Amino acid sequence: MSHDLSLAQSHAFQLSRDLMVPVTVFAVDGEYGVLPSDEIDASDDLEVIHEFHPWAAH
Repeated sequence: MSHDLSLAQSHAFQLSRDLMVPVTVFAVDGEYGVLPSDEIDASDDLEVIHEFHPWAAH
């Protein structure tokens, strides 16, 4: 978890490219985290910030 959104987004973008899977940046209690998108459940209490797709141009 990080308090720096730009750092979390940078890590998410790189993780998406390395793993070649969609990766989601989310917020919980004022902190940002990154997970592969398929590991996030609809019942999780997360605020989704952005989803990075490895095949999309950024």
